[in-house]
Amino acid sequence: ETGAGPGAGPGAESEAGAEPGAGAGADGGPGEGSALACRLVANGRALGTLMLGRPGRTGVPDDVTALVEDFARRVALAIGAARRYTRQVTISRVLQRGLLPSQVARIPGVASSLVYEPSDEGLAGGDFYDVFPCPPGDRWCFMLGDVQGSGPEAAVVTGLARPWLRLLAREGYRVGAVLDRLNRLLLDDATEAAESASLMVAAAAAAGPPLGRTGAVPGTAESGQPRFLSLLYGELMPLPGEGGGVRCTLASAGHPLPLLLRPDGTVGPAAEPQLLLGVVENVAYESRTFHLEPGDTLLCVTDGVTERRSGSRMFDDGDGLARALAECVGLSAQGVADRIRRAVHDFGDTPPGDDLALLVLQAE
Repeated sequence: ETGAGPGAGPGAESEAGAEPGAGAGADGGPGEGSALACRLVANGRALGTLMLGRPGRTGVPDDVTALVEDFARRVALAIGAARRYTRQVTISRVLQRGLLPSQVARIPGVASSLVYEPSDEGLAGGDFYDVFPCPPGDRWCFMLGDVQGSGPEAAVVTGLARPWLRLLAREGYRVGAVLDRLNRLLLDDATEAAESASLMVAAAAAAGPPLGRTGAVPGTAESGQPRFLSLLYGELMPLPGEGGGVRCTLASAGHPLPLLLRPDGTVGPAAEPQLLLGVVENVAYESRTFHLEPGDTLLCVTDGVTERRSGSRMFDDGDGLARALAECVGLSAQGVADRIRRAVHDFGDTPPGDDLALLVLQAE
């Protein structure tokens, strides 16, 4: 069992120690025995005490004492790492909740539905989304993205990318130009910001070396690791005077391609594949413009949908996502979102191991 012990000084080095002691009953009665107590110390902090006992007057042999001391060191290190990991998970989750919009804009003439489910694996993922109006009021922009990695670094890059996108869109840059400029911003600033976030979160999570530098906790970045993201970004312009529908312009940068469902059940990609953002300089991103007729449905997802696993198979193998979408003819935007979400969950026997995000836009 463990018992609380006094903490060591905050400046102590990262280490584990054990301090054994033994004693025996003095009355010769049935209660006599030997005990061994080992302090559990990690990163300069006393976490508790490991107590072991044995009956009889015979003391604990030296080889057993050495074995217990080594075991106590390992237990202390495991407890310390688990506590730091738990604190880091909490901090990164709070960061992520604060960086995502509490609600998305309502687009005139377009029914929309959003599904966002963080994974059950603890660390905050890199999925993000947004729908917002742009001046002078006749354009609405939408985005669905996924930052490489997870944890606080991914959350910070998300916190940079989403407002950068909003600013560029509201400054009047069109879809392709927005991606061009975001790509340069990511190459210039995002890696440094992510590393700073890793150090700050690790310091807040525990006294001792930053988690990202020890390499012991998943979700942290090594020094100098680039931060890239996949992104689907587009803008919608309602056309009430032209027979209804919406003009849609969008581009995909290393992201699962959006799918367009027509009322007759045909399904096809609505964008062309292009490079991830934050990887290569001087990339010219291109956009595609098309008309969303009344009843047309645009489905946008992250790789948490397409790469959902069941054994060695993935959900999108053999155009699985397109086939699932084709079965949604006649459903509302909410109905399509619910159907796809359920299909993704039913595909595997275990909960999804990645964030799940999807956005459905349907011209009314």
